[in-house]
Amino acid sequence: MMQFPLPILSFLLALAASALVWRVDFGLALARAMFVAFFAVVALGALLVGVRFGYGLEQFIPLQRVLPLLGGPFLYLGFAVLGAKPQRARRMVALHIGVAVALGGLLQTHLWGWAGFDGSIAASYAFYSAALLLLWRKGPNHLVQARLDLTPALHRWMLWAAGFLIALLLIDSAIAISFALQRSAEAVRIISLSSIGLIVALLLAIITAAGFAAPRLRPAPPAPAPQEEPAALERAAAAFLISSQLYLDTGLTIERLAKRMHVPMRSLSAAINQTKGMNVSQYVNGFRLDHAAGLLRDTDLSVTDIAAQSGFLTRSNFYREFQRSYNQSPAAYRQGQNGA
Repeated sequence: MMQFPLPILSFLLALAASALVWRVDFGLALARAMFVAFFAVVALGALLVGVRFGYGLEQFIPLQRVLPLLGGPFLYLGFAVLGAKPQRARRMVALHIGVAVALGGLLQTHLWGWAGFDGSIAASYAFYSAALLLLWRKGPNHLVQARLDLTPALHRWMLWAAGFLIALLLIDSAIAISFALQRSAEAVRIISLSSIGLIVALLLAIITAAGFAAPRLRPAPPAPAPQEEPAALERAAAAFLISSQLYLDTGLTIERLAKRMHVPMRSLSAAINQTKGMNVSQYVNGFRLDHAAGLLRDTDLSVTDIAAQSGFLTRSNFYREFQRSYNQSPAAYRQGQNGA
């Protein structure tokens, strides 16, 4: 019988990760809710494994078997909603979670037997790991709703998230095969080893989340500045970006921008949000798009070169943002300007 403390330790660490992630400002509350829900699913799953193999309680097996169907969607949606408009983000959540819940309910009928559970879970892990990799290929500029200082890290975390789901796919497949071959002892050993791996992954997640959550744990900030200060700070930011052309740097973060301007990062972010109704990433992209529009009008450079010279990491993200801002493609904009 496996050691009981392992899944319980995983349960406690997942709860701690969930609490810390709740204190991280990703730029969008819905994204934070998805990440918290993912760690909550991990915590509940670890607890159910503990009571099943630690105490021999098997009445929760039906819930334990369908719970993994929610892990992939929640993890993927945490990143995906940061690249979508609010209304579309809510539709995405309803669709992905709705499908997972409906599939879980259908599996409870045992229409396809236990093989249906195993196959559905494997397909879910495979699908969402692939979806995360596709999302990663769009680059950090796709995360228009995210805090500018978090976008590079979020972009890296997508790869780790995809790798985590692939690992779960391999582990769950190995466990399912062991049970199918009636090798229960072997399955328990795999669960024990995977619990150790999960503990390590959760510790890394806690350390990472604690670093980004730390500012929220500090004492309350000073009293808010007078009402006219946000507008003045936004004008100063615009003037600085135009004079320095720092927006052309693809690695620009709000932290670097604030340091160059010698102002608090949170004050700068709040000023832009209050005066322009957008986050810093969207704000900086506005300068990049204006620069790109000028190059489209005044040069014969290719659209790919213009995207790169305007601070966009990927051509697809440039096309998407340009279409959103100008309601036409870069090529159509150039043709219209030349025709005029």
